[in-house]
Amino acid sequence: MADLAEAAEGRLRRALGLPSLVLFGLVYMVPLTVFTTYGIVTQTTGGRLSVAYLVTLAAMVFTARSYARMAVAYPVAGSAYTYTQRSFGAPVGFLAGWSLLLDYLFLPMINYLVIGIYLNAAVPAIPGWVFVVLSIAAVTLLNIVGIVSVARANLVIIAIQAIFIVTFLVLACSKVFSLGAVDLLAPIHGDGGATGFSPVLAGAAILCLSFLGFDAVSTLSEEAKDPKRSVPQAIMIATVVAGVIFVVLSYLGQLVFPSNEFTDVESGSLDLMLTAGGQFLQTFFTAAYVAGALGSAIASQASVARILYAMGRDGVLPRSFFGHVSPRFATPVYAILAVSAVSLLATVISLTTLASVISFGALVAFSVVNLSVIKHYFVDRRECDGVGLISNLVLPLIGFLLTVWLWTSLSGLTLVIGLSWLAAGFVWLAGVTRGFQRPTPVLDLKE
Repeated sequence: MADLAEAAEGRLRRALGLPSLVLFGLVYMVPLTVFTTYGIVTQTTGGRLSVAYLVTLAAMVFTARSYARMAVAYPVAGSAYTYTQRSFGAPVGFLAGWSLLLDYLFLPMINYLVIGIYLNAAVPAIPGWVFVVLSIAAVTLLNIVGIVSVARANLVIIAIQAIFIVTFLVLACSKVFSLGAVDLLAPIHGDGGATGFSPVLAGAAILCLSFLGFDAVSTLSEEAKDPKRSVPQAIMIATVVAGVIFVVLSYLGQLVFPSNEFTDVESGSLDLMLTAGGQFLQTFFTAAYVAGALGSAIASQASVARILYAMGRDGVLPRSFFGHVSPRFATPVYAILAVSAVSLLATVISLTTLASVISFGALVAFSVVNLSVIKHYFVDRRECDGVGLISNLVLPLIGFLLTVWLWTSLSGLTLVIGLSWLAAGFVWLAGVTRGFQRPTPVLDLKE
């Protein structure tokens, strides 16, 4: 009978090999994200965007290794929140999850913001905020009514982005060759707009946004062949490959357009596209980028709404509001509307601030995962012999120090917003636990 019940219930099939896992990680990170903050970071670093990406990649390699190590220890969803909760206890885990929640809330918003920026650039007669509001309304309606599957649409969007990247590389290389004598070190030493290494660090801190999602591979552990080997390898490979793509695209872009004087710094990529491939490439880029942002907005809003619903259902947030499910649509309508209300901030916030705040949340998560490796392997399991000392203390400690270094390079406003959010989480935790006299609630971050 047990066998029959097990057969009826079904199992996830272990069918994913290393190439499939790496592809999933790359798709999740979206290579076109290099153009989200292209103008902002180019201007911040004085034309050294590719150098800033190299700095970020260096930090991410150590951090990705820590994620890979923790994915072996805890092959479950929840990522940084789960690793921190299991390593340091529920209260610290709650605050790590609370920090991640800031990212989840702001990810739909950054998609709406860039949609407004690029469509306004294409149709200047219509203010950007109009496109933002219309996008929020459309995505909210779709999420309330319910979407059975957007997989096919996502595949089309991904294919368009891949075709665009190949097209950009071909046209950009052709443009560089047509220029004759080109200073190949220009993207390294910059254009003089900003000097010293501090601007590069400031740019690198913002670019952490580009690496969000490399750990998503860990959610496929139950469907991967030999997950204890393939999943950690896929996390590392996806991170390095994505980083190389970002460096190559940004380096080539700065050879084509060696300036930080943009028509509009927030849509600076459009100046690059116009120089590299004329109106055709600029239009192609706008279409591919906006389509990708719209698809990401649908998925990210659906995810964070369900996280808020789970928190409401479990009493972490007010149950009557966030724990409500519409009898008609079978979706968490109030939670979806709450995310939409927060997303309206995209009509007034700058892309620089929004990208930095998201990077703040990411860097907090990256920091605690590096520390979780030390706590789990070096302290708790006492794997501290010769190899263990390097693997379980030195390398994650380097990753931690690098992420803290980037974290402190964020703007003062970003730190105020991020630390205020953490403080609010601490106050909220103290309230729901009645001054830490009750058990800490468990956040459901599986989305």
